[in-house]
Amino acid sequence: MRTPMITPEGLEKLKEELNYLWKEDRPEVTRKVSWAATLGDRSENADYHYNKRRLREIDKRILYLRKCIDDFQVIQYHPHQEGKVMFGAWIEIENNLGLKKRLRIVGYEELIGNKDHISIDSPIAKALLKKQVGDEVEVTTPAATFTWKIHKIEYVK
Repeated sequence: MRTPMITPEGLEKLKEELNYLWKEDRPEVTRKVSWAATLGDRSENADYHYNKRRLREIDKRILYLRKCIDDFQVIQYHPHQEGKVMFGAWIEIENNLGLKKRLRIVGYEELIGNKDHISIDSPIAKALLKKQVGDEVEVTTPAATFTWKIHKIEYVK
């Protein structure tokens, strides 16, 4: 089960995507479908079929975004988070093999297109939560077990 949490920045991106789909993308695709429909026989009209499918995809995403935006709990920064790994934190960690990473713990909807973000529901995020700088955590994944040391914790304020 995914935790329905989101950062304020993530919520703003979802609202921007919804606005773009509703006000720009959907009207354009609707015009294309209408134009293609005027060309006659729709059974062999690739423009009509492609844009009709695209319109269904857009509508499906719009419905999903509207539901998400209403259902997500927006987690704002609070001073009590300082010094501990909590939702929205940027963390610098290093594993027992010397691999260093800088990650941000976010909600699942914020992962797309962000290579340096991890889900609050991931094993590493769960292991890091409520830990402090200098703490070591063990994270077991299907591939292996790693020990990570926390070097730095920052928040977007």
